[in-house]
Amino acid sequence: MAHKVLIVDDAAFMRMMIKDILSKNGYDVVGEAADGAQAVEKYKETQPDLVTMDITMPEMDGITALKEIKKLNPNAKIIMCSAMGQQAMVIDAIQAGAKDFIVKPFQADRVLEAIAKTLS
Repeated sequence: MAHKVLIVDDAAFMRMMIKDILSKNGYDVVGEAADGAQAVEKYKETQPDLVTMDITMPEMDGITALKEIKKLNPNAKIIMCSAMGQQAMVIDAIQAGAKDFIVKPFQADRVLEAIAKTLS
């Protein structure tokens, strides 16, 4: 059975890129969200196996959304997505429970490696 993934990024283009990589590699993209508040709602609706979460977003940032999702499910598997130069935020995210992080611009092999490692 394909693993279910929720993609969270405020940039539609970035969501499309990740969705494309995942769909071509047998993952089932069950939802997309453009900010942290939507991410928490979509998480409740779709119960994905994994979430890819952008750090910097309007409304609710990725780290806050990560913490909210972890309250709902302490075993939630979340991979943070960050632009270069967000190391401090990545460290915060890992301390808050993120399993891994991917740096933009995305490289398909790195995305797939992070996901495979997190789901194993």
